[in-house]
Amino acid sequence: MERKSGLAGLFDIAGGRKGLLIAASFFSVLSSLLQIIPFIVVYKIVESLLQAAQNPAGIDGPVLVRLGFLALGALVAALAALYVGAMCSHIAAFRILYEMRVKLSEHVAKVPMGYHVRTASGELKKIIEVAVEKVESFIAHQLPDVVSAIIVPLTLLGYLFWLDWRMALILLLPIGVGMLIQARMYGSDNGQRYYREFQFAGEEMNATAVEYVRGMPAVKIFGITANSFLTFRGAVDRYRDVSLEITDLYKRSYSLFSVLMGSLFTFAAPVGVLLLSGRTGDQAFAITFILFLIVSPSLSAPLIKLMYVGSGLREVLEGYKRIESVFAEPTVAEPRQAKQPSSYDITFRDVTFSYAEPEAADYKPVLDGINLTARAGEMTALVGPSGGGKSTIANLLLRFWDVRSGEIAIGGIPIREMGTEKLMGLVSFVFQDVHLFYDTIEENIRMGNTAASREEVIHAAKIACCHEFIGKLERGYDTKIGEGGTYLSGGEAQRIAIARALLKNAPILVLDEATAYADAENEHNIQRGLAKLVQGKTVLVIAHRLSTIQGAEQILVIEKGIIKEQGTHAELRSLNGLYERMWQAHIAASGWNVGKAQHAAAGKEAVNDELVFP
Repeated sequence: MERKSGLAGLFDIAGGRKGLLIAASFFSVLSSLLQIIPFIVVYKIVESLLQAAQNPAGIDGPVLVRLGFLALGALVAALAALYVGAMCSHIAAFRILYEMRVKLSEHVAKVPMGYHVRTASGELKKIIEVAVEKVESFIAHQLPDVVSAIIVPLTLLGYLFWLDWRMALILLLPIGVGMLIQARMYGSDNGQRYYREFQFAGEEMNATAVEYVRGMPAVKIFGITANSFLTFRGAVDRYRDVSLEITDLYKRSYSLFSVLMGSLFTFAAPVGVLLLSGRTGDQAFAITFILFLIVSPSLSAPLIKLMYVGSGLREVLEGYKRIESVFAEPTVAEPRQAKQPSSYDITFRDVTFSYAEPEAADYKPVLDGINLTARAGEMTALVGPSGGGKSTIANLLLRFWDVRSGEIAIGGIPIREMGTEKLMGLVSFVFQDVHLFYDTIEENIRMGNTAASREEVIHAAKIACCHEFIGKLERGYDTKIGEGGTYLSGGEAQRIAIARALLKNAPILVLDEATAYADAENEHNIQRGLAKLVQGKTVLVIAHRLSTIQGAEQILVIEKGIIKEQGTHAELRSLNGLYERMWQAHIAASGWNVGKAQHAAAGKEAVNDELVFP
């Protein structure tokens, strides 16, 4: 379904809670009308007092008291209606806000990974948090404010025109001029351009601030301050400059508008005095003049509120454009009828892929004509120089991206025809960079299988060699990870992720350097645990430490997006090619150690730290 844009899109979203918003608008209008009653009552009281000025005994006290109670009752009723209307609008807004954030989160989970690569996390965070919050503000506050800011001035002006059209007409002059000034300013090309720049500058500053905080280890090591981190400093400077430019652009029009709206009585007073001078003794007109002086300042508040609503609406619309841009991102295409494979061999047929579009200047295939088969019940290892395309192969298997040409199939069924949900159910994946959620250790492991029992969670943790360190924590498996809980080392976090994958027990297991942070003893134990999973499963391993994949049934050597060599460990060594050179480098590197060599120079001993190679 096509999404509406701009203000129509906002009203379309608001229409999702039409009943509550109609009720909110009704009570807002009712409150606005009730707020006018005290002004009418004041007029009637002043009229009664002036008419009885020559004969104070003729003042009808009970009538004045009733009028006073009427004004008080109207004020209380107006506040009650305002409260009910605000409750209705806020309930509608918070429900819409919740639904929109859920839809956004679901959508970003379905778009290709390329979107997340090119979109800063701080920018996306601002859209989901700040932009959506602005929509809530529009529905909860600005819609009722618009009603109030329009109904009250129109009703008061209508009443004033009924009393004396000449003085009321004078009040229209500053109101019209002020509205025209604001409309021209907000509608100008400079105003729109600066406001767009203001939004982009805010997003850039937010994104670089997130980057600065995330890079805190490097910040501390290299002594980088917020002032010397040039990317962040530049973003803050741009935000400051754009903010000052907007302030400079709006200051004259805003000041003039505020002065005009705040001094409406100064326009009415000279006209009233002029008219009154020719009507000496006309008590009725004198009463009307006094009412104009009382009511005209009351017109200022809703008119100024209307200006703020207009300004806020621009901010909401700019934020809504960001929300629209997220929803406009195409999701991974899903088949109408998802197919389920009967076997779990993985096949790549003539797969070519590039992260850049073919028409881009930096287009370069990351994978070029890849053909491979990873058989079920066997371990297939991907090795090779960094940047060769190993991790890309694993990511394409999960449809993080779709291939440019060629086909990837599981059990003979192309993964495009399987559906994302079924595909993810078939694959357990352990990334090299582990992400654990702010939850208990048990729930982080159970994420692989939400129906698993506590005993199954512990069993998976034992195989992944993390049960022992979990048991030493104060709350054990109930320990929360992250802020307010405990922080795990890289190796501990990776073992939790392995336990999560083991618990899922999917027929396909992908390990992207899964033992990178494990020590020698735990690496051996993890390998023993993983060996139990190979039977009946397809295991795809991306490894840099060649010692971990010597027993693999098939090893593929990937370099520059091409399979250079293929075979078992012994077969590849016998080729005396790239794999053999990598193996020799691995053997040499495993013998490196850091030691101290003492040297004597000029009769003096000096101790220097140096790397000692075997």
